[in-house]
Amino acid sequence: MQARERYEQIEEQILSPYAALASRSKGRDREELPCNYRTAFQRDRDRVLHCKSFRRLKHKTQVFLSPEGDHYRTRLTHTLEVSQIARTIARALQLNEDLTEAISLAHDLGHTPFGHAGERALNAVMDGGFRHYEQSVRVVERLENDGRGLNLTYEVRNGIERHTSGEPAQTLEGRIVRLADRVAYINHDIDDAQRAGVLNPEEIPWDIIETLGDRRTTRINTLVSSLVANSTPERLAMAADVQEAFDALHRFMYRNVYSNPVAKGEEQKVPGLVQTLYGYCLEHTDKLPDEMRIVREREGADRAVCDYIAGMSDGFATQMFEAITVPKAWSRY
Repeated sequence: MQARERYEQIEEQILSPYAALASRSKGRDREELPCNYRTAFQRDRDRVLHCKSFRRLKHKTQVFLSPEGDHYRTRLTHTLEVSQIARTIARALQLNEDLTEAISLAHDLGHTPFGHAGERALNAVMDGGFRHYEQSVRVVERLENDGRGLNLTYEVRNGIERHTSGEPAQTLEGRIVRLADRVAYINHDIDDAQRAGVLNPEEIPWDIIETLGDRRTTRINTLVSSLVANSTPERLAMAADVQEAFDALHRFMYRNVYSNPVAKGEEQKVPGLVQTLYGYCLEHTDKLPDEMRIVREREGADRAVCDYIAGMSDGFATQMFEAITVPKAWSRY
């Protein structure tokens, strides 16, 4: 018996009857021979970890645009924190930790430079709009691996697509990632906002602190513990008072950080930057990278330019904008 087959048997023996089993996956768009050593979901996780889009996340904004300091979160460190929280929940509920990890690591692969400001800017210029969770699916299906995609399993792609809003994922593992994403970003954004001097921890309402705790680790432990203790096989849920406090904390962060003019002042420059890049690239599609030219031929120039900009890091987008708009010093040599 191969190592993969042994592990698939172990999954059937130890996981909840409601867990998604790798041996019963709905499969991939393109059929492949199974790996001798890894289950389908383990293989998906590894493909995400090794792809170019995952590496670029380290240079993409989480909340603060290109902050000066080594300890602020980036889109990559956010992704890793989501993965850790989601895996803890999945393990405690005897669900499939490998599937949960694969979805977590891939959920933001399609996120734009400059965080949600970049997403809103692309949504404004792209015909048909732009949503980062749809772009994440597009990355793994059509953009990575020279246009062949990563050929991930249905369960992973479904979890990526539904990690933000709307209809929940078809697996409990996918639903866990949606919750873990929210738990992670609310708590690490508090940490970063305090570090940036944007938020005084004493400003957080006392009733929220009393229920959830006064430290990041305490709050995460409270939320995860409540979720594990109150979930049923059919439904993930927290205790009513914990859920109420968590929702109140979410509203507090939107009022005091996510719409804070000090923290978000530079974001007003993002639409102009994105519009400039978009217009320039449309006029010069011959300068697109080879993989984007394939998209242009297959789906049109608009789609190729959108994919190109969405995949940029903050620094690359800024450098390209400066190259387009800032005159160079003249030299005869």
